[in-house]
Amino acid sequence: MEAQVASWDEERAERSVTVLKAVADPSRHRLLWALSERELPVGRLAELIEAHVAATSQHLAKLRAAGLVTSRREGTRIFYRIAGPQVRALLESAVLAADAAVAAEDVPAPEAGRVAAVEAKAAAVVRKRRAPARVAGVRRTATEH
Repeated sequence: MEAQVASWDEERAERSVTVLKAVADPSRHRLLWALSERELPVGRLAELIEAHVAATSQHLAKLRAAGLVTSRREGTRIFYRIAGPQVRALLESAVLAADAAVAAEDVPAPEAGRVAAVEAKAAAVVRKRRAPARVAGVRRTATEH
């Protein structure tokens, strides 16, 4: 079920960026999570994100434009749902990527030793550059710099 992208495709990249921008807003992200579990009317979605119905409708319009949600009308009510299982997969992938980023910040012990060694070497280089210059065996004073 995994699709592979063989090469750079400008049009696909633009569509991908549009999707990522749509999901990047916290309110829209919460809407997608709610809709990934069940179809809901706009009024209930507005309650979930603690926003006005008009603001929620604008968020939903952006999600619809990005192809992430679909809607249906039942009388005067409009119900929304995610456009397909790939939307839930996108949300879950974002969670996994965020978890991986946090885990990468927790450097394992052997790596921490290498990092400390590199930092110590960098500090030695900085100290060496800041050290006063010696001319013919005579050390210059701070006022001579």
